[in-house]
Amino acid sequence: MAIPDYQTIMLPLLQFAGDGKEHTLRETVEKLAEVFGLSEEEREVLLPGGQQTVFHNRVGWARTYMKKAMLLDAPRRSFFIISKRGKEVLASNPKRIDAEFLEQFAEFKEFKSLRHEKSEEVLPTSNDTPEEVLESAYLSLRQNLASDILQQIKASSPHQFERMVVQLLVAMGYGGTLKDAGKAVGKSGDEGIDGIIKEDRLGLDIIYIQAKRWEATVSRPEIQKFAGALQGQRAKKGIFISTSDFSKEAHDYVAKIESKIVLIDGQQFAQYMIDHNLGVTPVANYEIKRIDSDYFSEE
Repeated sequence: MAIPDYQTIMLPLLQFAGDGKEHTLRETVEKLAEVFGLSEEEREVLLPGGQQTVFHNRVGWARTYMKKAMLLDAPRRSFFIISKRGKEVLASNPKRIDAEFLEQFAEFKEFKSLRHEKSEEVLPTSNDTPEEVLESAYLSLRQNLASDILQQIKASSPHQFERMVVQLLVAMGYGGTLKDAGKAVGKSGDEGIDGIIKEDRLGLDIIYIQAKRWEATVSRPEIQKFAGALQGQRAKKGIFISTSDFSKEAHDYVAKIESKIVLIDGQQFAQYMIDHNLGVTPVANYEIKRIDSDYFSEE
């Protein structure tokens, strides 16, 4: 079963509150997950930002909508309870409660109108919550940026590509300094190994590197050659970086062998560059803030 959207959640939420007791959002999320028969995996699906589960976010917005329509009251901090109007709505046995249904209540219409005037529509206009819309747009922008970065990488010279590999690995905490790493990467070319880099600043272990600007999918035989080169050096750790992608057989192979080989394809390489601000310039930052209930509580 797919995770229900926030509008589908509204009626079951109001029915849950129909017992007339005070409830927290957390217990409501757990109860409604049972009502909708969500699996453990579905309950744990996170928004792209990784800070909140999708279902928790959608239940929260369903509650917000109904509070604005005065179907739910907030008797005290972090709790909600069904209102007199909410009981009347339940008594009418509605088949569905959604944003269109809530338009009959003046308080909700006023709320939507006010928000629209001030922020050009903050509330959801589809079955996605505002966080989902925002994060989806962010991921789309990020994916387009990664594609542009990858195009630039493929058009770069071999020397420039090696330099980008060095800078990224150092930014990720490997290789010590740029000077140390620069001495290693791109200098070996020995038996399928393009470079050697420290795993940490102290050099307690080393990592062997293969970095290729390829267009074709990297298949298992190429990874086997690299694994063989590692064995020849009595090494157990390696990174294979390609501007293309890797075949399923290549991924299956590295999952089974004793040596630890990390495969980084072109898209992932570009994503890492974004994460570590290499080759990109921040244009704008947006913070998502939530109410601090403790601030408004009385001691």
